[in-house]
Amino acid sequence: MQAHPLVTEYLRLGLSFDRLESGFVDAYTAEPQLRRDVENAPRPEPRELAVTATRLRAELLAAGLGPQRTAFLDAHLRALECSARKFAGDEIGFVDEVSRYFDVDIAPGDPAAYRAAHQKIDEVLGGTGPLAERMAAHRKADEIPPERLEACVEAFSGALRELVRARYPLPDHEHVTYEIVGDKPWSGFNYYLGNYRSTVAINSDLRQHMAMLPRLIAHESYPGHHTEHCRKEANLVAAGHGEQTIFLVNTPQCLMAEGLADLALRSIIGPGWGKWAQEIYADLGLRFDGERAERLSEASAQLLGVRQDAALMLHDQGKDADEVAGFLERWSLTTPDRARQSLRFLSSPLWRAYVSTYVEGYKLLGGWLDRATDADDRADRFRRLLDEPLTPAALRKL
Repeated sequence: MQAHPLVTEYLRLGLSFDRLESGFVDAYTAEPQLRRDVENAPRPEPRELAVTATRLRAELLAAGLGPQRTAFLDAHLRALECSARKFAGDEIGFVDEVSRYFDVDIAPGDPAAYRAAHQKIDEVLGGTGPLAERMAAHRKADEIPPERLEACVEAFSGALRELVRARYPLPDHEHVTYEIVGDKPWSGFNYYLGNYRSTVAINSDLRQHMAMLPRLIAHESYPGHHTEHCRKEANLVAAGHGEQTIFLVNTPQCLMAEGLADLALRSIIGPGWGKWAQEIYADLGLRFDGERAERLSEASAQLLGVRQDAALMLHDQGKDADEVAGFLERWSLTTPDRARQSLRFLSSPLWRAYVSTYVEGYKLLGGWLDRATDADDRADRFRRLLDEPLTPAALRKL
């Protein structure tokens, strides 16, 4: 199906950003020749990209793409305009940068809420001594032996895949390949390759934990990123929505995708996921207290805003790296190594604002899902997140 001329320009614009910063294009599954043309063209000038984004926004209303596609493209062109200005060296405040990228407004979290979360964590962990030390000991005991990681990944991927395919059908030949990598600023990453296939990379620099692995697989694969990509390719792309063939960093689709993925395990399993995971680990010969893990996860979720606060300290308040790392250690109850790993992500020119996709995405999408009238309504709402080209602004109106 021939793409709309404006959509083709949007794709060319998005691909051009990868010439400025490798990795800006998270996924691209459309015409390979267009990508080759962009790669072989002279390196783009950021100011020209900003002008192009502004022009395309002005042309949207006359393009006849319909309200939903128009709103989607408008939000993403606004984000790309901001990115182009950043690449050109313009001074843009961090809060405004996040707003333009992700269509949300951010503010520091409430330390009182973090203290309340610490109290709940203290109750779950029990024992005596500093809370951070008890949390570190718990995480150490929860580590997956490296030689067992591959088997655990395959077990959870297979179990979640069956559940997802029963509720949210996927093409028969969809597939996820897992690989272990190192020297990355993230714990896991989905590389969507098109034609219903993904490669999911898992960072070996961070020891994987039994309590976190089910969430990681749900987030990256079933029913998270891989599932969303597959269903949008099967539904929207097949219907001619060419703009869905590209996934760009620092755009509203990132906030929607990360919010969906962070809610994936809760959405496909629901309450009791800990007991479900415990049974899978038992089949693998590993001991895991699922009920305790679930209680600890619920309490720890209240600390999600700590990382966004750290980003605000670093980029909005001008705090130095040591102070920010100490803040992360204190409130996230994390080790110095993990705090420095988080700081590496927050300091990356490409990823520095990205933490807000997790924090604000979880709040926005989670709040909307929680307004469901019953389990069936919640499942239907999650299906809409998988299938529709929603933006944060659109979701706030539903």
